[in-house]
Amino acid sequence: MTAKRVLTERAQALPALAECFRTHGFEGASLSLLCAASGLGKGSLYNFFPGGKAEMMEAVLAQIDDWFAQAIFAPLEQADDPATAITAMMAAVTAYFHGGGRVCLMGWIGLSNARDGFAGQVEGYFARWIAALARCLKSGGVAAQSAMRHAEDAVAGMQGALVLSRALGDQAAFTRLIERLRMALLDALAAA
Repeated sequence: MTAKRVLTERAQALPALAECFRTHGFEGASLSLLCAASGLGKGSLYNFFPGGKAEMMEAVLAQIDDWFAQAIFAPLEQADDPATAITAMMAAVTAYFHGGGRVCLMGWIGLSNARDGFAGQVEGYFARWIAALARCLKSGGVAAQSAMRHAEDAVAGMQGALVLSRALGDQAAFTRLIERLRMALLDALAAA
């Protein structure tokens, strides 16, 4: 019999729950899998998350959004040097997604049947990312319409790079695609 961990805060369970959702999706992450991943019993999980699996996913998505807000969105929104901010964004994205080896849970949920239950969180995450990147590009002199187009292309390209590298089993594809996206954004700044 495996001893269950004692966690004093629900936030401590979120990384393990996130990885379980990344591996199995919302629908496939059963309570048994979530318990095994977190090392918590059902009673402890329900103590931390009385709303069940939906509350667990909401908390996981909120934690992801908080990380991106601090590490990606705010630096883009407040950039004094847009080129440096874009390069830092790409480095942070590469690190966060483990060089293409980690699924984007926001993207996963956005594509799944569970999307409707978390639509506000998913839409807010992607909309803020696009807006933050567009704002950064505009601060570097890129025209508003062009900045928005480049931002949408870049965020879509990062998501596509994750899918392609996972589908091919080739993390180097992620790195190559991220570098091309970075260079396209820097070229847009240089042309402004």
